[in-house]
Amino acid sequence: MIDALNSMLDSLMDSAYIKSLPFLYEGLKLTLLITIVGLFLGFILGAFTGLGRLSKNGFIRGISTIFVEVVRGTPILVQVLFIYFGISEDLIGVNISALTAAIIAITINAGAYIAEIVRGAVHSIDKGQYEAGRAVGLTERQTMRYIIWPQAFKRMIPPLGNQFIISLKDTSLFSVIAVGELVYQGRQYYNATFEVFETLVMVCIIYLMITIPTSVILRRVERKLDV
Repeated sequence: MIDALNSMLDSLMDSAYIKSLPFLYEGLKLTLLITIVGLFLGFILGAFTGLGRLSKNGFIRGISTIFVEVVRGTPILVQVLFIYFGISEDLIGVNISALTAAIIAITINAGAYIAEIVRGAVHSIDKGQYEAGRAVGLTERQTMRYIIWPQAFKRMIPPLGNQFIISLKDTSLFSVIAVGELVYQGRQYYNATFEVFETLVMVCIIYLMITIPTSVILRRVERKLDV
């Protein structure tokens, strides 16, 4: 029995599925790096843009709206190609690395969608909260900071988690500019070994190992926060 188990274990460890993991792991690290850094910067961009869409200043509101509509109306694949090939060569005359272009693309793309998350969350807070803040002597900025934003941020958490999953999967498109993320590493591996099925199965499994637990955690957080 033990010999049979050892034999099965040896066969598993020697299979194409397991052999592809070291190569895919390198791509996974880059995928997570692009996603996390891009979303962090995207949240900052999205917060300012979302609040800009609620601004009483027509110019700020207009610029914010144009940014959101343009980015949401174009595919992220086109955006990263434009950043990598168009902006770097034609506009600024500096070659942007593929990794930098990928992070910028995630930042801009996620920022536009996060802007709508922020706008919707802030807009959903009852107007009485604003009036209460002003009634106790807070300025408009202080009311936003201490009363509105904490409540709105709680409502942002579930959609921000969904945006993480979306951005994580969007990184697979960056293989077109040779960013060594998960899908690109998988393609490189199966082009060398011709083990296409096994490699793509492992790529799917790795994505699912991230997205499924994230979805479960988001549902629990949503229930706990009662949003």
